[in-house]
Amino acid sequence: MRKRKYYLYLTAEERRYIFNALLSFRNKLIAQGRYTDAVDEIMIKFAK
Repeated sequence: MRKRKYYLYLTAEERRYIFNALLSFRNKLIAQGRYTDAVDEIMIKFAK
């Protein structure tokens, strides 16, 4: 059984807001000395 794909249609402002939130979360993880691999992958996928 295949997984269903979902698509989000966002405005430029919404995309910018989400990307900034991910970047802030990534910076917080770096400050705590934790891994950022998962957030990095999401940011790459989101940027495409």
